[in-house]
Amino acid sequence: MQLKVRPGRVSGELLASPSKSYSHRAMTLALLADGASRLRRPLLSGDTLATLAAIEAFGAKVERIGDDLVVNGGTLRCPDNVIDAANSGTTIRIMAGVASLIPCYTVLTGDSSIRRRPMQPLIDALNQLGVECHSTQGKGLAPLIVKGPNKGTEVSIPGDVSSQFISSLLISSPLKECDTDIHLTTELKSRPYVEMTIEMMAKFGAKAATTKDGFHVPGGQRYSASDYTIPGDYSSAAFPLAAGALTGSATVNNLDPRDPQGDKVVLDILKRFGAKVTSKGGSFTVSKARLKGAKIDLGDAPDLFPIVAVVATQAEGESLLVNAEHVRHKESDRISTTTEFLSRMGAEVEERKDGCAIKGPCRLHGASIDPRDDHRILMAAAVAALMAEGETVIGDGDCFKISYPGFVEDMRSLGADLELK
Repeated sequence: MQLKVRPGRVSGELLASPSKSYSHRAMTLALLADGASRLRRPLLSGDTLATLAAIEAFGAKVERIGDDLVVNGGTLRCPDNVIDAANSGTTIRIMAGVASLIPCYTVLTGDSSIRRRPMQPLIDALNQLGVECHSTQGKGLAPLIVKGPNKGTEVSIPGDVSSQFISSLLISSPLKECDTDIHLTTELKSRPYVEMTIEMMAKFGAKAATTKDGFHVPGGQRYSASDYTIPGDYSSAAFPLAAGALTGSATVNNLDPRDPQGDKVVLDILKRFGAKVTSKGGSFTVSKARLKGAKIDLGDAPDLFPIVAVVATQAEGESLLVNAEHVRHKESDRISTTTEFLSRMGAEVEERKDGCAIKGPCRLHGASIDPRDDHRILMAAAVAALMAEGETVIGDGDCFKISYPGFVEDMRSLGADLELK
């Protein structure tokens, strides 16, 4: 399937897509919580459907009521089949933590992308906690075999590979009989995602504390069922908002300005480039203006790398995207795939170890783009195509459904000329 995009401008407003990160965590916590949790307006995308299938495999009873999910949890069972995380790194990593709580063997795997993504830090951490955890390839990659119980009290783990490893350990630790101290051996990248995890654990009745070098989680806790509404997703909103900054104007509603989501920083980034950003309550509008180059640190918001690079192509002068080396371990090596597609479209971009340098403004042209089955690369390329001369054809044209199923429909509602064939 291909996504064809022709140049044009956007104008209008739309409702923010539900947050993928919150949906993953809410589903997992509902599995672990005693009783029936009602999850309102969860995201049902490729990634979160993988988590939904996983929690059912671990014993949750799930009922769909309109746009909501009712999840009955509290009792874990050994899955009777392999847990398939599909394309979702969050799923395989958080479910490895769940699997560590039960005294049976669980096999976790995913698609070819997942089987290339690093898992060794989490494997090592679980083994430190007395869990049997092995890579079937013997290379620190999925498929994984996990067998609990998890009875360890101390674990050391790097924080600069993936925050999902830390979230996995945090979510599973309250249900152990003993306290758990998580020691970070490096700087924690993507910290807002870990803060989101701790915030959601509290909403489901369990606590964790930040320490000098990591986190402390008291044991002997229980999660309680919750009635929880999934907030709007800044990560997905970044694409229509960036399109507004580059071609016209876009308003995204239902975004909580107090939300700890790391990708909320996209609003500040667009302001730094010079875009006009206004807000009213939970609605944010971004409009086109003269853009100037900027140095952007993406250490805590790696998912923004592709779309921020697109914005930088239209800013006067040099822009530097830095501190994003961990984005190489996503669905694709996003530094390479981003610089590759922008180069194909005529941008003056230089790949660097932890990001890239871009000299703008660049005159872009249509091209044939391979997003490497990476949803954020596809969506960023689609936004770039709105400013390019001629038609852009993007392969793997429906991989946006992994995180933002409404992307094409939403962009069309703003006036963008997108055709999925």
